[in-house]
Amino acid sequence: MDYKKIKTDTMAVTRQKDKFYEQTGNIYETVVVLSRRANQIESELKQELDQKIADFTTTSDNLEEIFENREQIEIAKFYEKLPKPSLLSVHEFLSEDIYMRNPHKEVATDF
Repeated sequence: MDYKKIKTDTMAVTRQKDKFYEQTGNIYETVVVLSRRANQIESELKQELDQKIADFTTTSDNLEEIFENREQIEIAKFYEKLPKPSLLSVHEFLSEDIYMRNPHKEVATDF
């Protein structure tokens, strides 16, 4: 999923708590779903950022050769302006874009 194109709040906003347990029926289960999804988003974004910054790494350790790369700084600023992973997971949850299942609630039908 392209998190750069998602239009969501970049700051925390007050929301109605009823909407958070309509799908799961349990507010604590919703918190677990949101936190796990936020961790997934964060790891994907970190992987993507590390891959882009790896292009700018140098093989030498000489202090004179280390300099600030403007492109690297711009990439870092761009990722800092993106919404936080927790806000992205809340947006996905409220727009019902998250697939979730609870194996403890599923009934075993194999006999």
